[in-house]
Amino acid sequence: MTGYTSGKLHILLICFGLTVVTFIAFEGLRHNDFINCYDDNNYVTENPNVNGGLTVKAVLWAMTATHAGNWHPLTWVSHIVDCEIFGLKPLGHHITSLFIHIANTLLLFWVLKKMTGVIWPAAFVAAMFTLHPLHVESVAWAAERKDVLSGFFWMLTIAAYVRYAERPGIGRYILVIAAYALGLMAKPMLVTLPFVLLILDWWPLEQCRRSRHPVPSGFGRLRGETVKAKYQKMTATRLTAEKIPLFALAAVSSVITYTIQKSSGAVTAIEVVPLGARIANALVSYIKYIGKLIYPSGLAVLYPHPGRSLPFRQAIAALLILTCITVCVIYAARHQRRYLAAGWLWYLVTLVPVSGLVQVGAQAMADRYTYLPSIGFFIMVGYGAADIFSKRYYRRIAAGILSGLAIAALVLCTRAQVRYWQNSLTLFERAVAVTKDNYKMHSELAGLMRDQSRFSEAISHYRRAVEIIPNDAEAHYQLGDLLRLQGDIDRAIEHYLCAVRIKPDYADAHNNLGYALMSQGKLDEAIVHFRQALQARPDWSLSLNGLAQILATHYDPQVRDANEAMALAERAAKSTRYQNATIVDTLAISYAAAGQFEKAVETAQKALDLALAEKNDELARQIRKRLELFKAGKPYRLSAPSQDAAYH
Repeated sequence: MTGYTSGKLHILLICFGLTVVTFIAFEGLRHNDFINCYDDNNYVTENPNVNGGLTVKAVLWAMTATHAGNWHPLTWVSHIVDCEIFGLKPLGHHITSLFIHIANTLLLFWVLKKMTGVIWPAAFVAAMFTLHPLHVESVAWAAERKDVLSGFFWMLTIAAYVRYAERPGIGRYILVIAAYALGLMAKPMLVTLPFVLLILDWWPLEQCRRSRHPVPSGFGRLRGETVKAKYQKMTATRLTAEKIPLFALAAVSSVITYTIQKSSGAVTAIEVVPLGARIANALVSYIKYIGKLIYPSGLAVLYPHPGRSLPFRQAIAALLILTCITVCVIYAARHQRRYLAAGWLWYLVTLVPVSGLVQVGAQAMADRYTYLPSIGFFIMVGYGAADIFSKRYYRRIAAGILSGLAIAALVLCTRAQVRYWQNSLTLFERAVAVTKDNYKMHSELAGLMRDQSRFSEAISHYRRAVEIIPNDAEAHYQLGDLLRLQGDIDRAIEHYLCAVRIKPDYADAHNNLGYALMSQGKLDEAIVHFRQALQARPDWSLSLNGLAQILATHYDPQVRDANEAMALAERAAKSTRYQNATIVDTLAISYAAAGQFEKAVETAQKALDLALAEKNDELARQIRKRLELFKAGKPYRLSAPSQDAAYH
């Protein structure tokens, strides 16, 4: 057994090795940008409460903010401090997350070594934790600082609890509560930690919690072999009772989180994803996570939720596999291999809050959700391998070689995965490549390509998105905008109509549909959509302007209403402080329609000056023609739909 215990020098060398190998694996972070169109903007780059740096006002905001559908003040403070130190340079933010991840790794190694009394299995588990590609998302994504930060307090709580278990006392117990409360203030996923502490009471702290005398270290303790000592009876009831304050904090955090997420619209309604579909997806996800822990390929920032389409047979198969594993680990626990059951229960319990039973977001599962649950699986593997390979010298040699190969493979995989997080484009392209029917990623990728003026590619991705999810109003709207920009007005109108059918109060779609119809001379239809846009957004200058233009220039006197047009145009001009050339031009047209030609000339001249200042030569040319009409005492009118627009 001496090969599994070691002195301080070995511990220091292992800590040094874990740190170095983690830096090697995540070295590519220095090339990575923020993921600005996918939460990093919401959390950091476009959040003035954060990127303004460390101020009293910012800290007070962090303590009370429910921004982004969560209450996690410590996470906000960590982002604020980063902005104070590094500004908006992404490298500093990534390095902070990496340092916290390394701290988590070293704490994990320490608590496992402290609890089990053996060093090499603890080192192996810590190495798997720090190097696994599934954890790249938590480290490389600035918005997921809450993962690594809450992980730090998770480890710190367990470390404090181990000291309390060794020698119970009120001071040590207060440290446990304080560390746990801070963890919940970083991310509410830590609500399962009291259950994990109960699991640890059973293994590997069972002897520590019961014995009045020091417990010998070594592999006998690891396997749960009986130690002859005088025992202090610690029943399950007593162990549970001492954690009541922790359960109370978990309950309060759960209520706060659910309330905030529901009020922010993040919680998916049961009508959209029924309970049966949620349970089925949760069961299948438990197995898929294990698959990715064993063979981490095809990792993506978003795995689309299957909704009602998940085959029932998959859920049944997943349930059978989970049941079989549970039966096997319980059997093994009865034969002095409690670490298998403890690791398995850790994995099962810690995934519950993110299993999708309360569905938040569009994902079926997420790599970041494995940050803490994976430790349970690694405990099963690491301590199981130690149990198998500890009996013979040559087996220990084989274990060392296999461990080295596994670590090398994980380093290579993690380095590759870090590169996919270089920027939004590389991340979304990877997600589309490795997942099926990922409408969200197609939409995000289309938006990026639109911003880069790659319109044909953007249209292709939006079309794919609406093929996958035909009732995605946003994708229809964006596709309509791109088609309109390309001059395909008829198809643009089709998609705008789809968007407003799906979402009747979609102001942007109604507004742009109004302008598209207006360009085709379908003025009466355009009026309807401008009015619907204004019902949703009463003071929106774009819709006020469009409706005013039609009412001032309509060829049909029964529809034309100069007074309303003038009122609408004045509201639009006032809201833009009379600095928008197009809107001031519409105001001039409205004055002329009402017969106020002197004001029309004066206003048109101002519109012309603004257009020239904006270097909008085409608008300036049109305003000059209208200005001549107004000087001649003539209003601007549109011709009947069978003819082109004309001046009268």
